[in-house]
Amino acid sequence: MVNARRGEVGAVIGGEARVLCLTLGALAELEARLGAGDLAGLAERFGAGRVSARDLTAILGAGLRGAGNAISDDELARMSIEGGLTGAAGIAVRLLQATFGDES
Repeated sequence: MVNARRGEVGAVIGGEARVLCLTLGALAELEARLGAGDLAGLAERFGAGRVSARDLTAILGAGLRGAGNAISDDELARMSIEGGLTGAAGIAVRLLQATFGDES
């Protein structure tokens, strides 16, 4: 079950309902993987609105692992995501908003 107060979001990935959460460990993984340097660098990178497929895989993979799913980015890249690319982008947006806050 998804707990929004903990920054969790739900998504159907690989045909299964899953929970994603960007914990501190998951954020540290993203910083290293994407060469962002720090949390402000991550927020700036994603706030620019330009995200690559590699970025989406890194965000979703870190979120899945942060919530306890033992899935590598390579495994995730081969899984179907409900809604396709648009769905993946939407999950990433919801996950980043849950983590960094929605400024709208």
